[in-house]
Amino acid sequence: MLADIFGPDLFVVLLVLVVVLFGGAAIPKLARNLGSARHEFEKGMKGSATANEASAAPDEKAAS
Repeated sequence: MLADIFGPDLFVVLLVLVVVLFGGAAIPKLARNLGSARHEFEKGMKGSATANEASAAPDEKAAS
């Protein structure tokens, strides 16, 4: 039943509503902003992973 609700026709209706509500010019700006937000998020995740590795390295040396 849930698969019937989220069919391909729903996406077409949603796309038409987004174009009507925001206009055609706002969609590329929205996509660009989403792309930059994703890029910044991934950069932050990568930075926190390297920070975690760097903070874990002295602990491992102290345990040896």
